Amino acid sequence: MMIDEQKLEQMLTRLRLSRIRDSLDNLLEEASKKDMSFRELIYFLCEHEVSSKDERRILMGLKMSKFPFKRTLEGFDFVEQPSVCSKQLKELSVCRWIANGDDVLFLGPPGVGKTHLAVALGRSAIERGYSVLFTQAASLIIDLTKAHQEGRLGERISYYSKFKLLIIDELGYLPFDPRAAHLFFQLISQRYEKGSVLITSNRPVGEWGEVFGDSVVATAILDRLLHHSHVITIRGESYRLKDKRRSGLLSQKNQEALACKEAS
Repeated sequence: MMIDEQKLEQMLTRLRLSRIRDSLDNLLEEASKKDMSFRELIYFLCEHEVSSKDERRILMGLKMSKFPFKRTLEGFDFVEQPSVCSKQLKELSVCRWIANGDDVLFLGPPGVGKTHLAVALGRSAIERGYSVLFTQAASLIIDLTKAHQEGRLGERISYYSKFKLLIIDELGYLPFDPRAAHLFFQLISQRYEKGSVLITSNRPVGEWGEVFGDSVVATAILDRLLHHSHVITIRGESYRLKDKRRSGLLSQKNQEALACKEAS
């Protein structure tokens, strides 16, 4: 049987089998060396195509996520941070909590790895096919406030609600205007039991009334976030302070001053 190579390429393109199309000769050569059966050959080709599509999907998901940096769970130092249970984090990385629409809260002082873990779990979610968006709490509030002023609040809440996982970083570092707190409440209500939220905060939930400037709104927000949630409190000293201390860059006086600043 004579094969029309041009038509074969066109058919592979039409079927969107770009990995097979672009690497067909090499793949067939490898299959021949391994003396594959027809069934094994089909499996081998499909496996490479699916792998290629997964790679492209993950790269696109990472681009859309707006992560500030690359972090993985394997890169987290659980020895240096014994208050974090590695078994619990590995269980969370499987992402069943996202499938169930649960939330995760990382609470603890600055510099203890909350954002690292948030990004790592977000990456795991993308690898498992979930859409993810990362945003700073302050940036989120600025965006919602501007949208409200321009009559586009519904549009922006819909945007933040379309992602299966929304990561909100550094909640509590700056207090909210009570009006902004109501906007945040609307977003959380929209996502409630529909999409998961991961929040990092330097403030315990008992102080969120101060963060939002309205204890009633804070209670309503927490009522939804904590209904189906995993709350992880991280204790310990800031990694940044540890590194400076080990390098000898901090005098005792500076160490105490920086520790107070980090804790504030």
